[in-house]
Amino acid sequence: MISFSVTALVFGVVFLAELPDKTALAGLVLGTRYRASYVFAGVAAAFTLHVVLAVAAGSVLTLFPQRLVHLVTGLLFLGGAAMLLRQGSEEEEDVREPADQSFWKVSGAGFMLILVAEFGDLTQIMTANLAARYDDPLSVGIGAVLALWAVAALGILGGKALMKRVPLKLITKVAALLMLGLGVWSLYEAATG
Repeated sequence: MISFSVTALVFGVVFLAELPDKTALAGLVLGTRYRASYVFAGVAAAFTLHVVLAVAAGSVLTLFPQRLVHLVTGLLFLGGAAMLLRQGSEEEEDVREPADQSFWKVSGAGFMLILVAEFGDLTQIMTANLAARYDDPLSVGIGAVLALWAVAALGILGGKALMKRVPLKLITKVAALLMLGLGVWSLYEAATG
């Protein structure tokens, strides 16, 4: 059974953490050069694979004692918040253009870009933490995939307009604040356990 509250929480946290990420900007660049639907297909497939791997890793963590899991996830959330606050507005990565604009070339380029760039990324680690924290892999997976797809769609279709209206630093600070709150809450639960 799906928990809508867990799905919504995961969606919000992952969405805010991924929005200022360089892969969202890379999706924006690909979206300006190629057919948006082709880019989205590749990017969405890569994000789905990352979420499956993260949820599987997080589900393994549920086998450990709850206090230990809360302690580890709390520390990882605090580390993630620190990383977000430390991270500045990084410049876009250069994206190589495929020789042609066929579906397979464009979606393949988007898939490979996200697959490589997001492996071990903050949002993948956060998704694993959330899967361990809530012991609800389906709800966490759905929330994370929808958040990553939403960021990809925004990046591909309208990222420039959003970044003009909402400062990247504000988005980063809100995501860091949410992660800080989750970290403190997890450490509190580990201490009072």
